[in-house]
Amino acid sequence: MKPSLLILSAGIGSRYGGLKQLDPVGPSGETILDYSIFDAVRAGFGRVVFVIRREMEQAFRERIGLKPVAADFAFQEMENIPAPFKPPAERAKPWGTAHAILSAADQLHGPFAVINADDFYGAEAFRALARHLSGDAETDSCMVGFILRQTLSPHGAVSRGLCQTSAEGFLTGTSEHTDIRETGGGISGISPLGERIKLTGNEIVSMNCWGFMPGFLEQTRMHFTDFLKEHIANPRAEFGIPAAVTGAIRAGAMRVKVLHTPATWFGVTYREDRPFVQAQIRTLTDSGIYPEKLWA
Repeated sequence: MKPSLLILSAGIGSRYGGLKQLDPVGPSGETILDYSIFDAVRAGFGRVVFVIRREMEQAFRERIGLKPVAADFAFQEMENIPAPFKPPAERAKPWGTAHAILSAADQLHGPFAVINADDFYGAEAFRALARHLSGDAETDSCMVGFILRQTLSPHGAVSRGLCQTSAEGFLTGTSEHTDIRETGGGISGISPLGERIKLTGNEIVSMNCWGFMPGFLEQTRMHFTDFLKEHIANPRAEFGIPAAVTGAIRAGAMRVKVLHTPATWFGVTYREDRPFVQAQIRTLTDSGIYPEKLWA
């Protein structure tokens, strides 16, 4: 069975100021997610599942209906949580990226990868995921790790999950660092302890590029219930993929192999990032890595 690609597309893009998932950046009007789908199909993925909000459905169906790939949709809704829990009245958005995965659980039947719709990962990232998830004897999940300095934005600070790994190359945890920026004095960020620290730029970071075996879904359901018991009254609490992964690792329920790529990640965190993304894709197109029109 070919693995599926789950694309997290429900974000509002408050810092970007619009529905950046469908904003054209390619020479023929392609979006970043067009390139992800193109790379995934070439790498050997069999189908795509989008997690969206219901108000996005028409725009996505009109856009995705033109692609030669089997696509399904799942809806991330705040009320979609197990009984007897109920969202607090003051909560305004769903419960985070791990909750988004659970929103699509009924449509995932085998190994699957998870990415963000507005992040450009590069063809090698999808080849690495496909090789791992398609291995007949493979039972471990995986994560594509990127080099920190190749994930920064020239237009503002970013947050990144710095990865810790074992001697065998398995993920042991992530630590969320915020306000990461590059200045004349080098790269620095705010550690989980609230201290500004210097970073080398060579750290391996998670960019939400994961590969999971089906058992991860059940583990995530259990940890989501534990999360709700503790945080149901907090209108801003989010159940992210790193928390779900860390919980499963600590429970001894799975291992996560860290796959490495030399690719430069880029995305559209800020609207000012868009010209840079367009220039990067133009360069890749001129180099022959992508055709002038993806879906000719």
